[in-house]
Amino acid sequence: MSKRSVFTLLLALMLASILVVAGCQPADEEEPPDDNDVVEMGTVTVMGVWGGDELAAFEEVAAGWEAATGGTVEFESTRDLSAILRTRIAGANPPDLAILPNPALLREFAADGALLPLDDVLDMNMMAADYSDAWIDLGSVDNNLYGVFIKAATKSTVWYNPAVFEEAGYEVPETWDELIALSDEMVADGNTPWSIGSESGAASGWPLSDWLQEIHLAAYGPELHDQWVAHEIPWTHESIKGTFEMFGEIALNEDYVVGGVDSILATNFEDASFLPFEDPPRAHLYFLGAFTQGFIEGQFPDLEPTVDYDFFDFVDIDPQFAGSATGGADVAVMFNDTPEARSFMEYMADGANWESWARAGGYLSPSTALPLDAYPDELSAKAAAQLTDSEIFRFDADDLMPAEVQSAFWDGIHDYLQDPDSLDAILERIEAVAETAYAEL
Repeated sequence: MSKRSVFTLLLALMLASILVVAGCQPADEEEPPDDNDVVEMGTVTVMGVWGGDELAAFEEVAAGWEAATGGTVEFESTRDLSAILRTRIAGANPPDLAILPNPALLREFAADGALLPLDDVLDMNMMAADYSDAWIDLGSVDNNLYGVFIKAATKSTVWYNPAVFEEAGYEVPETWDELIALSDEMVADGNTPWSIGSESGAASGWPLSDWLQEIHLAAYGPELHDQWVAHEIPWTHESIKGTFEMFGEIALNEDYVVGGVDSILATNFEDASFLPFEDPPRAHLYFLGAFTQGFIEGQFPDLEPTVDYDFFDFVDIDPQFAGSATGGADVAVMFNDTPEARSFMEYMADGANWESWARAGGYLSPSTALPLDAYPDELSAKAAAQLTDSEIFRFDADDLMPAEVQSAFWDGIHDYLQDPDSLDAILERIEAVAETAYAEL
């Protein structure tokens, strides 16, 4: 045998032995990763208001990032978030990230130069694909993105009993005129259309302010709505007066509302939500945010969602602002540019990473990256779709106003219901409070 033949035989035997050894390895055993390819993260600090169940749910979300990166998320919870953040910023010691409860704080910190723009932190193509323009615009200042809205709530929901509607032959309205026509139809049938309750202890009045902010946005649009919130138009402006009067079409009509004005002022907002779902119903319609689902489920555990209780979107008023919605949301912002802060911000911006909280309930995302089937029930998915689909979304108006103005607003609504002929004087009183309060900002 030639030397070449011997060498060839030996080489073949060696290759065969290698293949035999390789074949004996478990099929699912993979080569260990190169340590040089794994970037170990350190700690990222986050400040927000979440506590209790919300914080536990957030920590479960954050655990996914920690497992993937080896990093640690340290969350500091405080109910005095704005004051503590201002102090920390002044002392050049802010947290890496914060989760703010509204865009007003975002704009304040961005204007002060405390926030870092996210345009080169996040994949902006992904952001544009996953979030509607409404959410990108709300998180932007001077065309730079400073915040990502990671948890949201809608208030544009009118609750009703589908089974009762079907039996009575009532159609879900889509416009203000149809809503008024439906209310008249119910009255003609001997039914009372609306249940409304304003009582909420020291905060009585806020459930009615939700009505007015919803009407104002749907009737007059986002530009005037923003001017109202920023006090760039006076409270005596025709759009604000018109909003009060449209609310009065329903609230001041004794045939429309169970118990009339006296009942509105005395009835707790949660108790008011029960009337359309009693047997027989004492009312047929109730307007309040998507969280009303929890009230109904707690009071009527045997009722079937979408069959015995459901909601429809608040109606359109001016067609050019069709599909507008109001609500609230938590927005993530960045103070310190660290690898950990960048990485965790990217993680939070991906709505798919919040699935564990969505499945647990009590969470809605404005991101389309979180599939609607991730929500625990059809109503939650429907509310989430309202957030992701809306091209015009605005925050709860009075929550963005100075506290003194908010209080005057709530009192003014009550005064209007008791003395509608004094509306001009009521709006002048609120305007006087606003002029002082905004001047001190």
